[in-house]
Amino acid sequence: MRLRTLLPLTAAAGAAAALGYAGIIERNWFALRRFEIPVLPPGSGPLRVLHISDTHLTPGRTRLQSWVRALDDLEPDLVVNTGDSIAHPEAVRYFLDALGPLLDRPGVFVLGSNDLYAPEPFNPANYLLGPSSRRRKKKESDLPWEKLRDSMTAAGWLDLNNQRGQLTAGGLTIALAGVHDPHIKRDRYEQVAGPADVTADLRLGVMHSPEPRLLDQFAADGYDLLLAGHTHGGQLCLPLYGTLVTNCGIDRQRARGLHRYPAGGPAWLHVSAGLGTSPWAPARFACRPEASLLTLVPRDRG
Repeated sequence: MRLRTLLPLTAAAGAAAALGYAGIIERNWFALRRFEIPVLPPGSGPLRVLHISDTHLTPGRTRLQSWVRALDDLEPDLVVNTGDSIAHPEAVRYFLDALGPLLDRPGVFVLGSNDLYAPEPFNPANYLLGPSSRRRKKKESDLPWEKLRDSMTAAGWLDLNNQRGQLTAGGLTIALAGVHDPHIKRDRYEQVAGPADVTADLRLGVMHSPEPRLLDQFAADGYDLLLAGHTHGGQLCLPLYGTLVTNCGIDRQRARGLHRYPAGGPAWLHVSAGLGTSPWAPARFACRPEASLLTLVPRDRG
């Protein structure tokens, strides 16, 4: 076989293998990330926070459901869900079943755009042109987000969509504030603005999309730890290079994982790469689906 024929065939075979790996293996190769974060007062804690995000659940994803349900074995003191939980009109009951016993633990949540709007076919290459929010044309929501919201609040979880709140978990008092999804311009920070409660043991800010303009405001108001999702960590990444696009205003280097915010600043930011994908882009490469167990410890711990 001539070289000019062999090379295209080899390239095509390599591309097919990579696509198969991304769509079958890595998409279902769930990872639990663990981080220790020094944000609590001296002598308190530890506090175990389970951060889940972006399950984009559809009825057929039984492996994902089982994996999420097993996270209760970690015995978290608090569960934080940063949105994009569903991707199908019938998915709410499957998502609640996946949470299972986690719903009996203290929990908080915000919604993401994909909790409101059903996914549609798209060209993933469009993400290279900028955030998908610029191309969204739907006006009316077509997913049962009210049922999703009401089911979580009925279980005792705190709705932080443009709201502040307080709860006790692990024997610690936690002051919280959150915003609805800024990716679709539903955030109203003015409704939660103001200094965080300095008498609380922990001040926690929650959002779906980690937009710097909001992160700046949470940090300025004194929130110790900021939690977000949305980016999927880039979803399709390059080895040694990492995230190609973040689909929001956050920089590539902070598209997933734990970082100080701003750089060298007082707050910590954790962005989850999430557990799912759009049904129309069912693949991950060099970016495994994940949940994170954040162990919060005293600031003076060496």
